[in-house]
Amino acid sequence: MTRRAFYNLYVPGCVEHYLVHIMREHEDFIPELALVALLDGEIVGNIMYTKARLTDEAGGEKEILTFGPVCVAPEHQRKGYGKALMEESFRLARELGYEAVVIFGSPANYVSRGFVGCKKHDICVEGGKYPAAMLVKELTPGALGGKRWIYHDSPVMAIDEADARRYDDTLEPMEKGWRPSQEEFAILSQAFWE
Repeated sequence: MTRRAFYNLYVPGCVEHYLVHIMREHEDFIPELALVALLDGEIVGNIMYTKARLTDEAGGEKEILTFGPVCVAPEHQRKGYGKALMEESFRLARELGYEAVVIFGSPANYVSRGFVGCKKHDICVEGGKYPAAMLVKELTPGALGGKRWIYHDSPVMAIDEADARRYDDTLEPMEKGWRPSQEEFAILSQAFWE
């Protein structure tokens, strides 16, 4: 399902299904936040989380969350399953004591769920850049205020593309191709706020 949902969306082919494959075995994976959406007993969507962290200029650290992929089968997209998965996972994350979620994605897909640009909470990546595709949601209002933060992903997110290709080659062949969404992704992924 993940492969079908992401194939040719951001690049020819995809790696998201490989990430799902390796994430469950990683120490940063949070099984309590791995949720599925069911329709008539069939899985039509899922969301998975890993731990991430923020560091401040004084060296302080805050454990936070990141999710990805959030996935809905292509034939069931735009029907509210992704929204329901996110909202339920936010509720559970609060219960587990997490205060914030940082993701990389298209703002058009996430601002309606309460995400804002990283610059709004002064969260940057190493080197002090604010990626336009890096989005933040406070699960606890005010949890991020008053500090400048640097975001650090879980190491599981650093996918080896050669390993992902080898994994993909073991699955039923799908045709790689170009879509306009790939150019949109390229533009967004290279954009930064000053």
